[in-house]
Amino acid sequence: MLKLGRGCSGNSLLFLPNVLKVYLENGQTKAFKFHKTTTVKDIVLTLKEKLSIRCIEHFALVLEQQYNITKLLLLHEEELIQKVVQKKDSHDYRCLFRVCFIPRDPVDLLQDDPVAFEYLFQQVRFYFISVNR
Repeated sequence: MLKLGRGCSGNSLLFLPNVLKVYLENGQTKAFKFHKTTTVKDIVLTLKEKLSIRCIEHFALVLEQQYNITKLLLLHEEELIQKVVQKKDSHDYRCLFRVCFIPRDPVDLLQDDPVAFEYLFQQVRFYFISVNR
């Protein structure tokens, strides 16, 4: 996994061929080399390890349409990354690692997994700032 700067021109999902760009809420971009059998779940579990998240059940990968940030497509955990990046309109999207399944009580999340809670806080804060500009 790498921190990245510039991307592969023409496709916001790819940094290089077979290297997926994933945007985090803190502004970092992570890169993942993938093969024909790499699934969304493989990427999520790698992020779980690297970010020290314990409550991963709240997280998922989503595609965000670049020109309409309110349009998010949730990726199924068994979906193959190769298939995602080969879709005809994939160049119009970027891949985000997000909290998609909000806990019933955020205080429980804070107690069980402060890292996941902080990620959720950053996500909500960024969204609030972006819609209130």
